[in-house]
Amino acid sequence: MTDHIPQAVLDGLAAARRASIRRGDKLCVHDGDDVYRIIRFWADGMTLDAKHRDKLRGRIEIYDGARHLYQALVINSEVEGEECIFSFKWLHPVHEQPAVDFVRENDEPVALITR
Repeated sequence: MTDHIPQAVLDGLAAARRASIRRGDKLCVHDGDDVYRIIRFWADGMTLDAKHRDKLRGRIEIYDGARHLYQALVINSEVEGEECIFSFKWLHPVHEQPAVDFVRENDEPVALITR
């Protein structure tokens, strides 16, 4: 058994990993009119392609396809290999329904029966 893997095989594996990431995830960042695909995402940050490191600052919107998921404030970034790691100062989920200023009762009827 050999421990040496040819560079061509390593390059092919890296290209396949990048292609699967591009196909698999629909998470993306909307910054104004610009859209960037998210490679990895966690509670305190995310990673994007390293070529976007200087383009992303401040408040951003995170989408899953067409569904708006989060609003976040990006505070810093660092490059590791081909990925740029961004940190969040805050990350808030976006709610689909508007906020209410009263307590909803659990026993209220769902629909009215007219007859």
